[in-house]
Amino acid sequence: MAYGILHEILALGVNSNASDWHIKENGPVNLRIEGKMLATDLIPDNDLMLKIIDDMMDGDEKKKLKFDETGDIDLSYVEEDVGRFRVNIHRQRGSYGITMRHVKTRIRTFEELSVPPFLRKLAESERGIIIVSGTTGSGKSTTLAAMLDYINQTMRKHIITVEDPIEYEFFDKQSFFEQREVGLDTSSFYSALIHALRQDPDVIMVGEMRDKESFEAALQAADTGHLVLTTLHSSTASQAINRILDFYEFAEQGPIRDSLALNLRAVVAQRLIPRAFGGGVIPAVEVMVNTAIVRKLLDDNRLECLSEAIEVSQDEGVQSFNKCLYNLVNNGDVTEEDAMTAASNPEALKMRLKGIMLDSSQSGILNKGKR
Repeated sequence: MAYGILHEILALGVNSNASDWHIKENGPVNLRIEGKMLATDLIPDNDLMLKIIDDMMDGDEKKKLKFDETGDIDLSYVEEDVGRFRVNIHRQRGSYGITMRHVKTRIRTFEELSVPPFLRKLAESERGIIIVSGTTGSGKSTTLAAMLDYINQTMRKHIITVEDPIEYEFFDKQSFFEQREVGLDTSSFYSALIHALRQDPDVIMVGEMRDKESFEAALQAADTGHLVLTTLHSSTASQAINRILDFYEFAEQGPIRDSLALNLRAVVAQRLIPRAFGGGVIPAVEVMVNTAIVRKLLDDNRLECLSEAIEVSQDEGVQSFNKCLYNLVNNGDVTEEDAMTAASNPEALKMRLKGIMLDSSQSGILNKGKR
């Protein structure tokens, strides 16, 4: 159990529905509540920070050595009677900093999260890669957990997760779960993914795609008939593709685009927006399914056209951020002002809200700027 003052601040945050805690030496602890940073009266000194860090590492010499060598470490922490937290301990300005995120133990359903029903169909996929993307704090892990829990409740599958650290704990329902934590159960994402292929999985979940080695292992898993679920830091579905290609030198990108065209199932990008009434947030979700036009654009290296292809698509499940935001405003879920702030293209959203739709077609996109 943490020292009393940390227990108090964690309990205060949980009771206030805080998502994140920011702690540093000789500065006020800040909580993020409904997207806004709020300062507390607690100002920890060096002694308290060292005690908290030692308690979080639970005397694990490997963790201490890693932190001493790199200046950063990710880990899980459970505070009795309060909850489970994802923790990053780091150095800043020669002292210590801690960022904590509350991981709610109850996994919410698609309906509770207000995500598109099409995610259920994606979770039923037999093979391929599904990427959930977004910025930090956009709910990627929560959406991924809902997809895994849906599989767990409805299908007989062997599911392996590789995480750093483990966030949501899964218990066998219809499916058989194995959860591996980097640094505790395996040395790296790449090593765990390579060995997972010999462990007879149906579904592999990779907590975060961080480098080309782990991505190539995920591609190999998808190419051999497995379903791979993962997250990526990118603000839109089309940017997720560019982010993946950035792992590679230009000369290497062609074969990777070909592999994506064959193995990508969908990219789901999301942003959290304040609800118009009642407090809390609601996700705005963009879905790019690997349709014939998306495959063609990948093959032709015309990635700049992906966003427009999503915008005008009539294919099942596909929706742009603007389409989602338009629906959220019309349903009264969010204000027009907050929707405009969240939009990638506010002018296009403004036109859509006025009833002026983008005049384009999929065939037009294929012919536009053709190389």
